Amino acid sequence: MTQLLHLADASDLDRLMTMVEAFHTETGIATTPEHLEGALRPVLEGSPLGAIWLIGPKMSPVGYVCVSFGWSIELGGLDAMIDELWIREKVRRRGMGAEALAALQAALSEAGVRALHLEVIEGATRLYKRAGFRARPYPLMTWMA
Repeated sequence: MTQLLHLADASDLDRLMTMVEAFHTETGIATTPEHLEGALRPVLEGSPLGAIWLIGPKMSPVGYVCVSFGWSIELGGLDAMIDELWIREKVRRRGMGAEALAALQAALSEAGVRALHLEVIEGATRLYKRAGFRARPYPLMTWMA
């Protein structure tokens, strides 16, 4: 894929837990270590419903991107959603996010993904627009069990 992105596996759980906890603290998402481990472990152990890539050097990543997979009749097949994308604050605004998105888009397209979706938090709109993301004519709504 690229030297910037590395597919995470079960050996990356501790490293990912630290980064996800930092992202959730930063964005005000309440969570527990048990919840995070339960959400991360299946993907890291090969669930076909998602994948997580480490951003930066494999042994000392500076971020991560988590993608979940679905199906869209409207869009013609396999689609994906960026669930979380985070880069350590000290290395932000150096182009790594844009570079990671470009590598991810290319790899997912090559794998047959027809569309890639994401939710936009304040301050990231410019990055995503430059990467080719466009607003859809309807907002995302969520039901939670």
